[in-house]
Parts: sequence; structure tokens; C-alpha cells
Amino acid sequence: MSNIAVADRNLTFDVNAVRRQFPVLARLIRGRPLAYLDNGASAQRPAAVIEAVDDYERHHHANIHRGVHTLSQEATALYESSRDRLVEFINARSRHEVIFVRGTTEAINLVAQSYARPILKPGDEILITHLEHHANIVPWQMVCEQTGAKLVVAPIDSSGDVHVEAVVSLMSPRTRLLACAHVSNALGTVLPIRRLIAAAKARGIVTLIDGAQAVSHLHVDVQELDCDFYAFSSHKMYGPTGVGILYGRERLLECMPPWQGGGEMILAVTFAKTTYNSLPNKFEAGTPNISGGIGLGAAVDFLLGMDRDAAHAHETALLEHATKALGKIPGLRIVGTAKEKASLVSFTVDGVHPHDLGTILDEDGVAVRTGHHCAMPVMDFFKLPATARASFAFYNTFEEIDRLAAGVERARKLFV
Repeated sequence: MSNIAVADRNLTFDVNAVRRQFPVLARLIRGRPLAYLDNGASAQRPAAVIEAVDDYERHHHANIHRGVHTLSQEATALYESSRDRLVEFINARSRHEVIFVRGTTEAINLVAQSYARPILKPGDEILITHLEHHANIVPWQMVCEQTGAKLVVAPIDSSGDVHVEAVVSLMSPRTRLLACAHVSNALGTVLPIRRLIAAAKARGIVTLIDGAQAVSHLHVDVQELDCDFYAFSSHKMYGPTGVGILYGRERLLECMPPWQGGGEMILAVTFAKTTYNSLPNKFEAGTPNISGGIGLGAAVDFLLGMDRDAAHAHETALLEHATKALGKIPGLRIVGTAKEKASLVSFTVDGVHPHDLGTILDEDGVAVRTGHHCAMPVMDFFKLPATARASFAFYNTFEEIDRLAAGVERARKLFV
């Protein structure tokens, strides 16, 4: 037995007890137990989240905020209770700072169009890094086209690390915003965001952090980070799809115009003038994903009810085990070897296309992601069309990683 396995047994974390709370993990895929290693794309949902959504749909469904009847009042209470739990989860100063959106992508687009677009002038700069997800590249390209601003990209090194000095060297008097990932979805790199945020703040630069890959693995305290905006998605953190959160510093949100117009974001409408609602409603036009928001609140309860330090230690051990097991396979190259990583391994195998690799692994019941991972500039940097990516959650096991390694070896031999 490996030292990692022994270490895992000594943690106050019972992975089997956790797995029993996720119904889908009992599935068989092609006659084999499911080994779900695609958590970076979307994590599975515990029964508590499924039941919260089901309870709402069965017993409380109605539109929220404006109704005086019982169902509307119940639905409103459930939805707004989720917002309160999210305030606690990220340690926001106020519920006014927690905006429900469709996900990280919408959150970043909201900031691009409502914060950045009105203030940017030709020659101003937005600074990002080379390892960003497309959702943290394209919205800034769009707003640069709209305003004449310039997109500046900080480099990564051959291990997939971002160095503070390299980013800071690109901060100029024209830099208006720094937008970067907390954790890279393609490589697992954990960025030095505290130092980056501090450097930006010292220069009067507003900061946005893409936290989609971080909130399920790391403690996120927006007050401690001192960022101006932080975006994340429910489905990465064991909640429903189609809902997420934009945290924004209240003084900035107050000054920003609404991004979308419609119901709920107004106080009064005439044909001559509209008076906008107060925060957070100003940015929540229309009927929201009510069941999704309630499910996200249940996911937060689930995470807050765990020993997250023990869960993180288990994920770290899984990463170490996977790195060692995959590293023994001839012709396998791990892409992204930063010193600090979340529990994710991207890799290629000589002579085997990642899509073929993913198909063969699926025959063994092992689910991984293959492709460019919505991070084509990262693939271009490493001169690769795609990678296979195994991303781990606290419900994964060492045995599943061993099955992954065995499946990769089987695929390699098929193509020799």
C-alpha cells in the first residue's frame, strides 16, 4: 500500500460516507462502476441538493418577490435564504454584494459591460493572463473593440505558472482592470491572487477573479482577498447548472448601470423615465432560475457542513497519487506542473489522440474530459491541439485513479 493511501486513512475524512450521498456514483457504465473524473467541467450533486430542488418544484413553486400569496412568499424566502448562505460562504460584507447570475460567464460579461465599458477610453488597458478560460478572454476582447481599449496578456512559463513579477511589470498607468483566474481550468495552476490583488490595489487597478475552479476546492473569503469582483458557478460546486454568483464591492455596484432591463430591476417605470431598484435587484432583471438558486443554497449548506480542510487534504492526496501513477506510463506527458495546483491533471499520450483516449476510458467506466477545455491559448502555448484532463473531487478514490492509469495504459498499447 502506498504512503499516500496510508495518509488518507489517517485523515478525518470518510470518503465512502461522502460517496453514499451522491446517487449517480452508484451507476454502472458499460458494466463497470462509474469513476467520474470530470469534476472540473461539472461536479455531481449530492442528494441534499437534488431533494431541495425537488421539494421546491413539488411544494413551493411560484414567482418570487412580488406575490402576496403563500407559495410566492415561500419561494421568495427559500431563494433569498440561499443568498444569505452565500454571503456567509464567501464572507461578503452585505447581501447587496451577492448577485445571482447564470454562471461565471454571465458574471464576467456583466462586469465587462456594466463596469468596464462605461469607463474605458481609447488606449486604456485590461490585463489578463495567458492561462485564462475563454470566458475571461472574449468579454474583454469585446469591450476593447467597443471602447478602443487594449487587452494586455501576462505570460506563463513552461510549467504553467504565472509569476507575480511578470504580471506586475505589465501594470501601467493605463491599466484599468486586472482579470485573472483563481485556479486554471486547463492546468490546475493556483494563481498567486493575493499578491496580484495587492499589487493592483496599490496602483488603483480594479480586480476581477474568475473563481469557477476554486470555490469547490479552496476557502474563499472575498474580504480577506480584498478583490473588487469575484465570479463563480453553482455546477462546479455540487449545485445545479444555470446559476452562479457575482460578488461585487458594494461601492462599485452602486455606481454601475444595470446591464439588462426588465422586471424586478426597477422601482418605477414611465415612458419618460425609469427609476432603478436598489442592490442586488438592480442586476437581476426578469424571473431568475429559482430552483437553481435554491439548489445552490443547499450545495453551500452541504459544503459548510463538511470538514473542508480534511476534504482538501484528501483531494491533495488524490492529485499526488494521480501524478505518480500517470507519470509511470511510457509516453505520457503531464501538461501543467506548477508548484501549487488544484486536484487536476492534464496529459497527453504519444500516439493516442485525446479524444480516442477519452473514448477508450469510457469503455472502462472512467469519465474524463478531452479537448482544448475552452482555453485554446493555453493549448497553443504548449503546441497541443488538446489534452485529456482528469479532475478530482473529494468523493473520488485512489482505486478510481488506479483504474484511470490502467485504462490509459490499455489505450497506449492499443495504438502501439
